Amino acid sequence: MSEPRKQANNPLHGITLERMLTELVEAYGWDDLSFRIRINCFAKDPSVKSSLKFLRRTGWARKKVEELYLYYLEFDKKD
Repeated sequence: MSEPRKQANNPLHGITLERMLTELVEAYGWDDLSFRIRINCFAKDPSVKSSLKFLRRTGWARKKVEELYLYYLEFDKKD
């Protein structure tokens, strides 16, 4: 028998943190992103590289980015 799909109900499965961050920056820009999620790495001299470094080490911040990304996918993304 075939193995059941383990991540069928996980919309973040297969999406990297870098992809999430890049799409959010393209959609909202750094200023709006720093307003939506109060993290200094989004407000002061922001870059994808420095933000990824912070988000990978800080669980609560990564969770907020993932939550905003899910919101973006459901309500704001324009195909």
